[in-house]
Amino acid sequence: MNNSWNAFIYKCWAPVYDFFFNRGLFYSARKRVFAQVNVAEGSRVLFVGVGTGADLAFFPLDRLKVVAVDYSIDMLKKAKGKYPHIELMQMDAQSLSFPACSFDLIVASLIVSVVPNPEKAILEMARVVKKGGTIIIFDKFAPRHQKLSVVKKIIRPVIKLLGTDIGISFAKVYKAVKHECCVIEDSDVMMRGMYRKIVLKKITGCT
Repeated sequence: MNNSWNAFIYKCWAPVYDFFFNRGLFYSARKRVFAQVNVAEGSRVLFVGVGTGADLAFFPLDRLKVVAVDYSIDMLKKAKGKYPHIELMQMDAQSLSFPACSFDLIVASLIVSVVPNPEKAILEMARVVKKGGTIIIFDKFAPRHQKLSVVKKIIRPVIKLLGTDIGISFAKVYKAVKHECCVIEDSDVMMRGMYRKIVLKKITGCT
């Protein structure tokens, strides 16, 4: 996957994305992922890979300072139509144009498995979150401590053409930030643990 292909494929996905990924199973999953999130009033929150804005419905937007970014202009147009007062910016998750230690909370749903370089993306999230701040990741990952099944290995290249990767190891991605962030939650969300909620807390930096 690369940014040019992602821009094209998510231009295709944009008109139908909510139909597939913002109702039913996925809506219920998002609701569970964010149900226990307590965000202090006035907190600065960054949504990385906001897409059509599916996650925004689960947050008290009027009490927060929210910025949301996505690489796909077409997906952002959908989000803008639903949330005209939210600050939306076209941006690469692998190169966020914010100063270090800018946000109290970062929400990253279905983006680590989309970007060409997941390690760069998570490094950027760790850079712009404040010390003591939180990164919430909702995404699909390879099974813990297991190899991909033969079937998944076969279909993985096809799935990549659709704009996402089903074979990313979170343990490998986490190595990029393990010295500055600790995992405080790693729980299965749906599809027998293929989709997980992972919460990181930044424990160093921002001096």
